[in-house]
Amino acid sequence: MKNKNDIDLQISKLEEKYKNSGQDLGAYLDGLLYSKYLTYWDYIHLDTLLSLQIPRTHFPDEEIFIMYHQITELYFKLILHEQKQLVDDKTQDVDFFIEKARRINSYFKVLISSFSVMINGMEREQFLQYRMALLPASGFQSAQYRMIELYSTPMKNLVHYTEREQFSSKDEIEDLYEHIYWKKGATDLKTGEKTLTLKQFEYRYTPRLIRIAKQVENNTIYAKYQNLSLKDQENETLKKALKDLDSNANINWPLMHMGSAYKYLSKEKKTYDSTGGTNWKDYLPPSFQKVIFFPELYTKDELNDWGKQWIDHIFNPEKSL
Repeated sequence: MKNKNDIDLQISKLEEKYKNSGQDLGAYLDGLLYSKYLTYWDYIHLDTLLSLQIPRTHFPDEEIFIMYHQITELYFKLILHEQKQLVDDKTQDVDFFIEKARRINSYFKVLISSFSVMINGMEREQFLQYRMALLPASGFQSAQYRMIELYSTPMKNLVHYTEREQFSSKDEIEDLYEHIYWKKGATDLKTGEKTLTLKQFEYRYTPRLIRIAKQVENNTIYAKYQNLSLKDQENETLKKALKDLDSNANINWPLMHMGSAYKYLSKEKKTYDSTGGTNWKDYLPPSFQKVIFFPELYTKDELNDWGKQWIDHIFNPEKSL
């Protein structure tokens, strides 16, 4: 318990604080006197949080499906929280850079390790039935994940690899966005036209994503790294953290989705479309996309072999998981 001198000192500091803000300390003390004690459930809005799972069918496992995706989006928000701090940082302090990259990787690792909830935590027959009530909604429509990509690397590095060499970082953001890799995964398998899933997503999020891409142009995490001193760029801890981020986001995370897709959507020579009609066999494999946030950190052979782990993942799925 603090003594009277300590309390008087704190009151003096509070008076100074509220004086500088044009407020009266006495009014704030009245508010403190009348306010209720804070509870855990009120602080995190627990009742609201637990009311957000609203299944569309009577299948019990649908609630697992909803909760896992909600948890995923919360972790995406944590990743973006760290990315925004890193992009906004003006100090170019390498220790700050390393710490933010470490936190981002820790969030990705939780997501990757938790994906067994999706792979092993639902009955396949239930999934194949309740998924039809979710059309055309799809995890493909996660705008936060697209934001994570935009904060990480220049838009040119997100252009589909078959077209990437046609563009440069000087091209307009709008032009680059039209050729971003994930759009090719959201085309109708039969007609080649955009799926409703993609049309919905573009209508809602295109202006916002383009605005973000312009805001971070020349200031992505990759750009922040390139603007470090040569000595800091050679910091092995930082380089490893960034390469781990690349692997987590662009190899390990997609591979988890591949494992889930093969379990639920592929069996006995019959393959189902994803809920949004996306061509997941062409869209998910890392070696097909070659999305690399920080290409400067790799050798030519490493770039050429990018994502080949997916082959072992498909032919030895139990071993790779």
